[in-house]
Amino acid sequence: MRYPVVIHQEGDSAYGVTVPDIAGCFSAGDTLDEALQNTKESIESHLELLAEDGQVAPAATNIQQHKNNPDYQDGMWALVDIDVTPFTGKSEKVNVTLPALLIKKIDDAVTAGYGKNRSAFLADSALKYLSAI
Repeated sequence: MRYPVVIHQEGDSAYGVTVPDIAGCFSAGDTLDEALQNTKESIESHLELLAEDGQVAPAATNIQQHKNNPDYQDGMWALVDIDVTPFTGKSEKVNVTLPALLIKKIDDAVTAGYGKNRSAFLADSALKYLSAI
């Protein structure tokens, strides 16, 4: 999942990073690269705690949903790619029956970069749907 993050820097201070889709998730770093790497670790730590409490990872929204929030004014936006599968439990194989056209569209989306493979795409889609309800 690609989580949007907003980055702020006041003067010559460190970079502060907030993850709007994950309550209480923030990080910082002396350089932009360090701040983003620390943010990835912070997101993974939050998701691990959520998983331990039996909660699924919050869905990643798009940046447009947060741009008008006054808390994020003058911030720089980035996306942090997180593999959420380690935080969803042990994988199990299941058989599903889907219409051929839907399978083709899923495979086209995977080819376009929206998932590692068909299973990952379906898992990410299900997580997004479940975290929204």
